[in-house]
Amino acid sequence: MIYIKDEEFIRGNCPMTKEEVRILSIAKLELKPNYVVIDVGAGTGSVSIQISKICSEGKVIGIEKDKDALEVLYRNKEKFQADNFEIIEGEALDIEISESFEGVFIGGSGGNIESIIEKYDKMLKTNHKMVLNFITLDNVYKALNKLKNLGYKIECSQIAVSKTKGQSLMLIANNPIFIVSGKKQG
Repeated sequence: MIYIKDEEFIRGNCPMTKEEVRILSIAKLELKPNYVVIDVGAGTGSVSIQISKICSEGKVIGIEKDKDALEVLYRNKEKFQADNFEIIEGEALDIEISESFEGVFIGGSGGNIESIIEKYDKMLKTNHKMVLNFITLDNVYKALNKLKNLGYKIECSQIAVSKTKGQSLMLIANNPIFIVSGKKQG
């Protein structure tokens, strides 16, 4: 599978999970081609679209509430012909979904991380993974505690990426990102 580069995505004014973090986060999900995966806080769709290419026989559902992000999300879905990618507009805690999933990715929580984990835990199949990305220590702490209390086998990685820019190849740092992953136990 060839991973999609950052510059290939339509960006707009919404945040995007950067390439290196996106690749590592998706790898932590341990996906197979027929998996059904949900992306909470889909943003530009960079994670959802990449997952849709990996899970080509399965399906991806992206949930997004921000109007600006939704506009970009639909445009990226069309650009990458992600036909197995379904977009649901709205607040992650208000949406009713009756499906179960082999993977849950949470890239945005709107300040409700513990409630979102609790809700989507009920939809995640046993022995499958929930992966979450954070910038703030507060959310990392809340997520780790909630997953631990739900009986998940958890791990956390902090990723710091710097990239060269310009003729001098000066390194420019991106914000460090925490990748929390939890495997739902039986």
